[in-house]
Amino acid sequence: MDVLITGGARGIGRATALAFAARGARLGLNYLGNADGAAEAARLCREAGSPEVLLLPGDVGCGDEVKRFVGTVADAWGRLDVVFNNAGYGQPGKLEELTEEQWDRCFDTHVKGAFHVCRATLPLLRQGQQKVIINTGSVAGLRGLPKMIVYGCVKATLHQFTRCLAWELADEGIRVNAICPGIIRTDFHAAMSPEAYEHNVTNRIPLHREGQPEDIAQMVLAMVDNQYLTGETVTVDGGLTMRIC
Repeated sequence: MDVLITGGARGIGRATALAFAARGARLGLNYLGNADGAAEAARLCREAGSPEVLLLPGDVGCGDEVKRFVGTVADAWGRLDVVFNNAGYGQPGKLEELTEEQWDRCFDTHVKGAFHVCRATLPLLRQGQQKVIINTGSVAGLRGLPKMIVYGCVKATLHQFTRCLAWELADEGIRVNAICPGIIRTDFHAAMSPEAYEHNVTNRIPLHREGQPEDIAQMVLAMVDNQYLTGETVTVDGGLTMRIC
């Protein structure tokens, strides 16, 4: 199996790469600035069982850079089975606090990034066997969230992008789904205060614990395995978004 993961240097991307590596997949790991993290992720993936790991620097928000690193994959393998659009970052702020640059950059990375990567990889997916695209959404795109307006908007857009693209590509047997993580213990939440953590696990999350990147990685693999799943957003959040109070 040949797999491309954007945002593969750490967190959910790294955990998912390791899960695929344990299955013997060849991996392309895209990253933007964390070269040391990407190199460490590649080393761990090789140790976990991946026969080949390509390190693919590049900004997914830039079409030319995406074409360049996808071209590296094309030259090496000529095909892809799985594309995991996972590159992203959190952008807090109320509407009046955000700059136009912050708004545009968030859309460039999350939404335009998925656009560029999907467009560039479709010829390779058509040569693959599994033919799966998975986009990283968020529970922030399912429910209103204070002080996170642009992040919620980009994730909600990705959910609709997923549904539309799934319908568009269904005749070719290419499946497209989104995964919606809840509160996952990654660098994304590194600045969370002890009080916020206690509130989350006591009051907000019915399972009373944060998720781990491996929880998301397990579901990504399950979404790849299920041949009858397309156009769906699968939520993995410990029950965060299902409760009424």
